[in-house]
Amino acid sequence: MEFVHKSVLLQETIEALQVKPDGVYVDGTLGGGGHTLEICRRLGPQGRLIGIDQDEAAIRAAATRLSDYTEQVTIVRDNYVHFAQILDRLGIRAVDGILLDIGVSSYQIDTVERGFTYKEDGPLDMRMDTRNSLTARKIVNTYEESELFHIIRDYGEDSFAKNIAKHIVRARREAPIETTGQLVEIIRRAVPARVQNSGGHPAKKTFQALRIVCNQELSVLESSIDGMIARLNPGGRLAVITFHSLEDRIVKRKFRENENPCICPPDFPVCVCGRESRGHVITRKPVIPTKEEAEENKRSKSSKLRVFERI
Repeated sequence: MEFVHKSVLLQETIEALQVKPDGVYVDGTLGGGGHTLEICRRLGPQGRLIGIDQDEAAIRAAATRLSDYTEQVTIVRDNYVHFAQILDRLGIRAVDGILLDIGVSSYQIDTVERGFTYKEDGPLDMRMDTRNSLTARKIVNTYEESELFHIIRDYGEDSFAKNIAKHIVRARREAPIETTGQLVEIIRRAVPARVQNSGGHPAKKTFQALRIVCNQELSVLESSIDGMIARLNPGGRLAVITFHSLEDRIVKRKFRENENPCICPPDFPVCVCGRESRGHVITRKPVIPTKEEAEENKRSKSSKLRVFERI
């Protein structure tokens, strides 16, 4: 299957990065290379782009798409959480812009054997990096009921998390849960019919939760932002696109902490903690898709872009 992924908020993101012809940029979530291609088109001979992705299919697709820019582009198969080590290996001290497009790609969702979709039956996998050992199947079949409950409640924000966890554990006592289709049917039995008829697909939130845990998505995002801002040149920008509230909250909080890191009590007349601002938030409100984009690309509807500039 060809790697196809429609980049969301494409023009808004490229404009926010303010690409300089001789600048150095990092795309930490390369995907099919849509955003990256637009950055490369604005680079001159001295410009450079480092593309990072943990998905082997994405790496292959991006290498093909960016084949006209091999002099400027370096592609690395890794998780963006290791971006500092990647820059160190490449001898790059600081960069002019970093892009993160968080979440699962259209290709990953549409490739049934990857196990991300609840709409078709496939193996319970959900790994973005197939070299990792933790799969959704392992989580569903080995985690304690209390752990499953917390995962579905905290990362899926599903009010029926307790009942879903109970049904999963009950079902796996009979036989291991092997496929997405089996899991969907278990979830259907745990969610009241009246909710299923009015509130979207009953498995959506559980699948989101399993995917987040399987790929450590929130912890990776949380632990990366400070370091990325630290590696920006003055005037450099970090642009992050998120797709659900859990991600967006992390980005919003981290940007705010880097803009105003002071931890002095509010009644202190002057700051004594010595923590200095690293920059400022460009997007006081997140940039969201236009009505036209949301209609054309349904998966863009929930996307939000936030941008931070280094001083």
